[in-house]
Amino acid sequence: MLDLFRQGETNRKPPRNWKGIASRATDWGARSPPLGPAFGQQPTHPVRASSPQSKGEPSSRNRPLKRHPARTRISPLRVLLLFKLQLEERKISSPRPAGTGQLQRKRVWRSRRMIMWVLFRKPFIKSPARSSAVFLVVTFLLVSAFLSTRLLDSSSSSSSSISAAPRSIVNIATSHVYPRKPPAIPEKPRKRIEIPLDCASYSPNRTCPSNYPASLRPEQGLDPSSAASCPEYFRWIHEDLKPWVRTGITRDAVERARRTANFRLAIVGGRAYVETYQKSFQTRDVFTLWGILQLLRRYPGQVPDLELMFDCVDWPVIHSRLYRGPNATSPPPLFRYCGDDATLDIVFPDWSFWGWPEVNIKPWESLSRHLKEGNKRVKWMDREPHAYWKGNPAVAATRQDLLRCNVSDKQDWNARVFAQDWIRESQQGYKKSDLANQCIHRYKIYIEGSAWSVSEKYILACDSVTFVVKPHYYDFFTRGLMPVHHYWPIREDDKCRSIKFAVDWGNSHKQKAQALGKAASTFVLEDLRMDFVYDYMFHLLNEYAKLLRFKPVVPKNAVEFCSEHMACQANGLEKKFMEESLVKGPADTYPCKLPPPYDAPSLYAIRRRKENSVKQVEIWENKYWDGRNKS
Repeated sequence: MLDLFRQGETNRKPPRNWKGIASRATDWGARSPPLGPAFGQQPTHPVRASSPQSKGEPSSRNRPLKRHPARTRISPLRVLLLFKLQLEERKISSPRPAGTGQLQRKRVWRSRRMIMWVLFRKPFIKSPARSSAVFLVVTFLLVSAFLSTRLLDSSSSSSSSISAAPRSIVNIATSHVYPRKPPAIPEKPRKRIEIPLDCASYSPNRTCPSNYPASLRPEQGLDPSSAASCPEYFRWIHEDLKPWVRTGITRDAVERARRTANFRLAIVGGRAYVETYQKSFQTRDVFTLWGILQLLRRYPGQVPDLELMFDCVDWPVIHSRLYRGPNATSPPPLFRYCGDDATLDIVFPDWSFWGWPEVNIKPWESLSRHLKEGNKRVKWMDREPHAYWKGNPAVAATRQDLLRCNVSDKQDWNARVFAQDWIRESQQGYKKSDLANQCIHRYKIYIEGSAWSVSEKYILACDSVTFVVKPHYYDFFTRGLMPVHHYWPIREDDKCRSIKFAVDWGNSHKQKAQALGKAASTFVLEDLRMDFVYDYMFHLLNEYAKLLRFKPVVPKNAVEFCSEHMACQANGLEKKFMEESLVKGPADTYPCKLPPPYDAPSLYAIRRRKENSVKQVEIWENKYWDGRNKS
């Protein structure tokens, strides 16, 4: 084996950096002469016929070199020096940034080949005694090189594993994305405290029980700074509260928001007090308040004292144009479910996250699990290859216009549109309105009603490509959606042609369309979990309370609300959904960490990217129809 190795190495060229290696070996104090070009071997070069030379004088290229006596052998000292050289080379190359492991290995193997080349040359092995000594030295070198290589590989793998850690997928257009910090893992899992409803003690005297913990008890050993980072859309909290950052929120400003409010909420000492002004449509106010009470159960003692006004109607009413100019007053802070670019209403999670009994829509925590299971029933490629919508068209003219896109004897716009009759559906036991059974279409349409619609999260969760007819309103999470990444934009003024193009594009680009639908469902099912819904409420109310310039008090006509106050008196689906969405006890972790606000360039980049994405789709659509018209 040694002969084969020696034979293979004899024909190799010396390393390119042999002069530098030799000079370093000399600097270390080697007594033997510096290594020659071939490490003791006489170089041979072809003779050039045209090379100038004196008559009878050999060419400089062919002139034989004088062999130095020391070059016919290599002393053990030189071997040790070369081994030291190998280690020094590794020390120089090892502290490199992640990603340069391949270069490190090349340098190590180059040094190793040099040493093996020197050791296994014929002039070196002359006697059995010397051979045995060399064998011991070679064995030592090989073992040392093997161990050092293992150490080098382990350091390289550790650095590469760090560099390959999951991170946000960000390109140039999305460089504004705030990096998400993973949640800290507790050392020892602790049994969570569960405190059920105490209707027995509440019913006789109608007073809220006082046995609930007054403070948060997170996992032992966890630091608040170790909490996971919140999703990107949490940054819009800062934008919603920006109108009051400079002036703060006065009591007068809160009172001016009473004009359209359904109720006033006061949180004092961790307990909730409600003053009702007018009943909302259906049970919107009931389940909104129920959600806030569950927040107080989840994070007891962590929500600061505050007072706020809440409007349960769809349309935002605080128009920004009325509060501009040098003499303008600060706008009244009014909470509601949606907003638009022309208003300043503060956006809050809607009631349907805790259930919508009038249409038999379950709380989001359980419904999202059913939707995830529903996605597995029919593979995307096997789903119906057209766009699907089912809803109430009577609430908006734009929905009635969508009905024109339904299939007919004259035209097929690749859409299947159905009107939902909720009265008949309730009489039939809601058998045809199960949302988890509607995830059987490749494409689903979202279109606003009188304002924003709660149906958007259910449509996005289906793995289907969501066709969003140009929206005018937003809720608390939809500002985190990006066109052509989470959904496909549809023109409002030419819905039918736009839908047909979108379906044809998706059916001819199936993998891209499937990825688009998956991105939307991942966003909704992961970044919109109830944990994050509660954390959004928590941070919004905390940031709002920081802006108050007065001391919150219990309103004169307010009534204390607690989970027992609402659930023990409820009946039917209301009671069922409340019991299903009840927070069993305090959280054992801290809320996620609120990311900083957007700076002006990042906010501009987001809006510009959304506009450009929509324009790009319109360009593709125009080319599509121009080509069909020419043919």
